[in-house]
Amino acid sequence: MDKVQEDWIEKNIELERLLATRTLELEKSIKDYQELQEQLLLQEKLASLGQLSAGIAHEIKNPINFVNNFSELSIEYVDEIVEELQSLERNDTIAGIEDLLQDIKANLEKILLHGKRADGIVKSMLMHSRGGQGEFVPTHLNSLLQEFVNLAFHGMRSGKNPINVSFEWNLDPEVGMVSIIAEDFSRVIVNLCNNAFDAMRSKFNSALEDGGDQTFQPLLKIRTRQEKKLVVIEIEDNGAGIPKPILNRILEPFFTTKKAKEGTGLGLSITYDIVKAHKGTLAISSTEGEFTKFEITLPSISSAQ
Repeated sequence: MDKVQEDWIEKNIELERLLATRTLELEKSIKDYQELQEQLLLQEKLASLGQLSAGIAHEIKNPINFVNNFSELSIEYVDEIVEELQSLERNDTIAGIEDLLQDIKANLEKILLHGKRADGIVKSMLMHSRGGQGEFVPTHLNSLLQEFVNLAFHGMRSGKNPINVSFEWNLDPEVGMVSIIAEDFSRVIVNLCNNAFDAMRSKFNSALEDGGDQTFQPLLKIRTRQEKKLVVIEIEDNGAGIPKPILNRILEPFFTTKKAKEGTGLGLSITYDIVKAHKGTLAISSTEGEFTKFEITLPSISSAQ
C-alpha cells in the first residue's frame, strides 16, 4: 500500500469519526429541542388549566361561602330553639317540634358537610391554578423531605381519625442539593404522605371491622438515592394498596378512590404536574392489600444546570 492510499484511508476514518460525532451532536440537539418543546407545552397546559380552574373557582366560591355560613347559622338557631322548648312545660306537641327540629338540624349538617367538601375542591383548584411563581433554587432534598413528612404526620395526628405510624428512613447523604421550587415540591411530599396515611388508615380500620390482622402496624418508608445524573425519591406505605384496574387512572384530575366526602381527586394530579414541571418522572407500583410505592426521579443539580 503506497503513501497516497494510506492518507486516503486515514482521511476516510477521520471523516467517519467526524460524521459520527456530528450525528451524536445533532441527535442530542433534537432530543434537547423535543424536551424543551414538551416543557413549553406542559407550561402552556398548566397555564390554561390554571386560568380555567381559577375562573371556575372564583365563580362558585361566593355561593359556597353563602351555603356554609347560613348552614352554620341555622344549626345554631335550631339549638337555641330546642333550648327554649326544653324550658317549657313538656307535652306531645313540644316533643314533636323537637323531633322535627332535630331532623332539620341533621339536614343542615349534611348541607354543611357537602358545602365544606365543595369548598375543599375549590381550594384545590385555586392551588392548582398557581404556577410559575417560584424560582428554582438549590435545596437540601433530604432536609426538605424530613421537614414536610413530619409536617404531614403531625397534621394527620391533629385531625380526625389519627393513627400511629412508624417511619423507616433511608436517606442517601450523597443526594445533597437539588434544584427545585421548594414551595411547590413541598406540596408533592405532603400530598403523597397524606395519601399514604389514608391508605394505612383504611387497612387498619378494615382489619378492626373484619376481625382480621389485629397486629397491623402502619409503616411509611422514605428513601433517597443518587443514580448517575438522577436523584430518586421513594415514598412507600404498607396500606390498602391500589386495585390494578384503576392504577393507570390514579393520576387523572378529579379521579379518587376515596368516599365522596373525603377526597377531591386533585392531590395526585397536582403532584404529577409539579413533578413534570421539575423535569422529573412519577411512577407508581402497588399491590392491593399490601403496599403502594411512589417513585420520583429528578435531575441532579449538575445535570439540571
